[in-house]
Amino acid sequence: MTEHVPVLLERILELFSPALTGRPAVLVDATVGLGGHSDALLSAYPDLTVIALDRDPDALARAEARLARHGDRVRFAHTVYDRLPDVLAGLGLSAVDGVLFDLGVSSMQLDLTDRGFSYARDAPLDMRMDPTAGRTAAEVLNTYPAAELTRILRDYGEERFAAKIAKSIVTERAREPFDRSERLVRLLYDVVPAATRRTGGHPAKRTFQALRIEVNAELDVLRRAIPNVLGVLAPGGRIVVESYQSLEDRIVKQAFAEWAASRTPPGLPVELPGHGPRLKLLTRGAEKAGETEIAHNPRAASVRLRAAERLEDEVARKAAEE
Repeated sequence: MTEHVPVLLERILELFSPALTGRPAVLVDATVGLGGHSDALLSAYPDLTVIALDRDPDALARAEARLARHGDRVRFAHTVYDRLPDVLAGLGLSAVDGVLFDLGVSSMQLDLTDRGFSYARDAPLDMRMDPTAGRTAAEVLNTYPAAELTRILRDYGEERFAAKIAKSIVTERAREPFDRSERLVRLLYDVVPAATRRTGGHPAKRTFQALRIEVNAELDVLRRAIPNVLGVLAPGGRIVVESYQSLEDRIVKQAFAEWAASRTPPGLPVELPGHGPRLKLLTRGAEKAGETEIAHNPRAASVRLRAAERLEDEVARKAAEE
């Protein structure tokens, strides 16, 4: 397995510092993976407790082994991150000081051939981040109507040839159901025009991304999760999100923009209590990795980082003090 290198680690430590320094604090690592970010955060902030979530039980077990040296400063939960409020309620917590998301498929999941995430090696068409639950990529390929396959490939993979690919999949599965990735990759090589293959990257990249997103309901989970997370951030608490494709980043951008805007009706001379901005944006747009980091860690090439701080409604606070 290739070395797991946390992306933009120094920047993440810097962004969380005001919320975690000098006092007991709680941070949720919503996608703990192999625990690299959590390990660094726990080492940097000695009064920090981390609640580590992951839907992948294999990743969670590896993270537990890596973070064991931090003892009871880490709590683990096998769950999807949109259920964070339930996890906190079970721990008797109503608010946290930080939340970190490192979205998308992990290097571990790509490296484990039998998980089926990678188009570079033949494997069962699984693609479930939690291999104990839900439908597999093979089930999607073998059961979805052509129109639904087209929608998934177009919307989640931004695939120009979505309809053509879907039609070929339906034709081929009638002859024999899909069960392994190599056969799907061969079909994509046949369907995607040669000119596009020469300039548009691997012909399977967009289809595999689309199937993975559908299998794991990634965008739906993220749409539910961001408001849930922002609702449990304490005033002064910070959220940092690393996205690796435009669909994820767009959801995060829109949610942050909504929470950073005033909800006072236009034209009123004062901010209404409880209607002020709930977030302060900490990044100008989405930050990217530098050339040096990308050379050391190719996964960083596509990262888009956004961060924000939870605000206390100043008007409501002053009213309460009077």
